[in-house]
Amino acid sequence: MIGGLFCYNHKGEVLISRVYRDDIGRNAVDAFRVNVIHARQQVRSPVTNIARTSFFHIKRSNLWLAAVTKQNVNAAMVFEFLLKFVEVMQNYFGKISEENVKNNFVLIYELLDEIVDFGYPQNTDTGVLKTFITQQGVKSASKEEQTAITSQVTGQIGWRREGIKYRRNELFLDVLEYVNLLMSPQGQVLSAHVAGKVVMKSYLSGMPECKFGINDKINMDSKGKSSEDTKSKSAIAIDDCQFHQCVKLSKFETEHAISFIPPDGEHELMRYRTTKDISLPFRVIPLVKEVGRSKLEVKVVVKSSFKPSLLAQKIEIRIPTPLNTSGVQLICQKGKAKYKASENAIVWKIKRMGGMKESQISAEIELLTTDTKKKWTRPPISMNFEVPFAPSGFKVRYLKVFEPKLNYSDHDVIKWVRYIGRSGLYETRC
Repeated sequence: MIGGLFCYNHKGEVLISRVYRDDIGRNAVDAFRVNVIHARQQVRSPVTNIARTSFFHIKRSNLWLAAVTKQNVNAAMVFEFLLKFVEVMQNYFGKISEENVKNNFVLIYELLDEIVDFGYPQNTDTGVLKTFITQQGVKSASKEEQTAITSQVTGQIGWRREGIKYRRNELFLDVLEYVNLLMSPQGQVLSAHVAGKVVMKSYLSGMPECKFGINDKINMDSKGKSSEDTKSKSAIAIDDCQFHQCVKLSKFETEHAISFIPPDGEHELMRYRTTKDISLPFRVIPLVKEVGRSKLEVKVVVKSSFKPSLLAQKIEIRIPTPLNTSGVQLICQKGKAKYKASENAIVWKIKRMGGMKESQISAEIELLTTDTKKKWTRPPISMNFEVPFAPSGFKVRYLKVFEPKLNYSDHDVIKWVRYIGRSGLYETRC
């Protein structure tokens, strides 16, 4: 796939050069330097074609990393590989800089030999690479260690090593959701979707198999609960989802249960997206009144629409102001409000707000008279917040742990599930 990989400094000097295929010659190094790094005009495109050779490059601090090929390859895959390689280097020696690359060039060549084989990317998992490539070089491993390394690289469970032991077996599950909304001034939802992810922290001994179920509609229908749950809106429709490599996809398709052997520590288990039946935590009601050409009266009401027993935190409402604003007078019921001239916005912050409550802010905006007849475009009011529930209705129905080899059962594992809803791009037109 990749013919060669080159790393340049800001002067165009080659720091790392690795050629994987015979069709890439040394003249390719000079071609990239002349046409991209030393080009008269700035090269904006990350893909450059020079004499039937494609150069895919990314820039980190003052270094250029370029993958070269003469074949018709998947560009997204090449960039994914380059970013993964940068991530691996950062995990080994921290910041990507010319000095660090020069100090660790032997290590980088070792990594390239393991990561890429004849131009095809192989294993870019840092956890696996660190078992047999250390910062000083390759360790002389015993026969037992060599067999363990081989099973990790070629086996099915490359993301977890054997022999992990903990005094207390704990499992933490965080459901993080980001609500994106665009609402009209009349309160009509123009577009809304939730982008969510499930983050897991596992501190489990041995090689346990975990299983957890969610309240998606496919799952509920297969269990025969569709009629009851559709009425109570407890089942959610997931538009698309993406899993970590540890999840057994065959079991998800047949049993609709997420079954996996988790990596040790923190990892992102799945991502998903929903567009239907979203419970919007807040509604912003704006009222903008123009009093002549020199004054604006703005009133904004914020209503929370979740359970009264819950508390929202880190609430911030940004109300845009015209460019010719000369002064602002503010009155708010709750929290603190401040006009920021550098950002052309009124920033209203509320520490906490309970469910089924409302609060309002009034502002008198003084305007300077200008010659321009151009009308103010009225940018949308944006909002940031954090709520202790999942706005999409996503719920973990069960979470089980099985470890047949060691003497602990599902009941011995301490399990925590937390739901956090945050604002993505949460806007209301005014």
